[in-house]
Amino acid sequence: MSTPAAQSVSDLTRAIKNELESLFPCVRVRGEISNCKQHSSGHVYLTLKDTEAQLPAVIWKSVRSRFPLELKDGIEVIAEGRLEVYPPAGRYQLICTSISGTGQGAQQQALAELIARLAKAGYFDPGRKKPLPRIPSRIGLITSPTGAVIRDMSDVFARRFPAASLLLYPVQVQGERAVESVIRALGFFNDPPIPEHRPDVIILARGGGSAEDLQAFNDEAVAEAIFRSRIPVISAIGHETDLSVADMVADLRAGTPSIAAERAVPDRDELLRHIDSLAGRQAILMEGKISGAQLQVDSICGSYAFNRPLLMLDQMEDRLAATGKEAARAASDKLRQREMLFDAAAGRLAMLDVRRVLKRGFALISDRDGYVTSGRSLAAGDRIGIEFQDGSRRAEITDGNGS
Repeated sequence: MSTPAAQSVSDLTRAIKNELESLFPCVRVRGEISNCKQHSSGHVYLTLKDTEAQLPAVIWKSVRSRFPLELKDGIEVIAEGRLEVYPPAGRYQLICTSISGTGQGAQQQALAELIARLAKAGYFDPGRKKPLPRIPSRIGLITSPTGAVIRDMSDVFARRFPAASLLLYPVQVQGERAVESVIRALGFFNDPPIPEHRPDVIILARGGGSAEDLQAFNDEAVAEAIFRSRIPVISAIGHETDLSVADMVADLRAGTPSIAAERAVPDRDELLRHIDSLAGRQAILMEGKISGAQLQVDSICGSYAFNRPLLMLDQMEDRLAATGKEAARAASDKLRQREMLFDAAAGRLAMLDVRRVLKRGFALISDRDGYVTSGRSLAAGDRIGIEFQDGSRRAEITDGNGS
């Protein structure tokens, strides 16, 4: 028999790793927890054991956040996952993808421990719950896009308040990816890429189901997302008798999705009646104010203080009229005086009128240089004009001696 060739530790470990991980890609194992330690990174390292063997196990941070069960030494759990060889330590370990208690009692205990922890942290305090908007314009719906839930809520919105815009973020409401899906939806509505996609209120809804079906809404990570939401959240998970951690953390718990829709929006008819009532009251108040103002105006108009300026104005008008008459009389007298002076001046001017002199037998002599006032200025042969009171004649000087 030949001796096998020597292998390096790395080669042998790699061969074991490939063989073992291919043989056990998915296992489900029951055991008691011991040496449970949570690393600062958020990962959990523990050992599963029974009376005859033990198995190292790791729960990564991303997986641990999905399970509300409190892990501590001494409790029995069922872990699911895959076997993996860790070469640096030369050992195999279980990489857990799921971990739960060994029975309904363990699940209830884990849920009770989660509720107690959240209550101590103030997640259920009434004082931190946000008020719902009275008249929301946009409503975010986080639920399955199919089934009776979305239809029932849509019918309620159409009947009560069709003016509201509905924004649906479709999610898985059960199964392994339900928790991640719900958390992503809450994050989207709180910080949407488009401002118009930010609702005034969020409804987180799911129809009825078994305790296992509703498990995602008893998850601590979902409770944390609801607690951190800056938008009010209405939770309607399961039937009215069901109560989940999401219901307890939400700002308002509704027994059913239809009730959640009822609570989210006002009744259109009731709102219109209220508006009509307010308008009527406003009209009555306005009429009262107008009547009161009219009385005040009438009182002011009849008061002495208000009428004194009018009396003064009347007096000033009388004075103005008297002054106008006096001014007219003075102007008339002045005009007559001027007319008399004008007539006298016209009479004197008429006395100086040359035509009146001509009527008495005088004549005006003129030559080419103007009127002739001296006979010496004329010589024989000069032509002259003679103007009488009834016309003019032309003449010629015949003698040469003007004396």
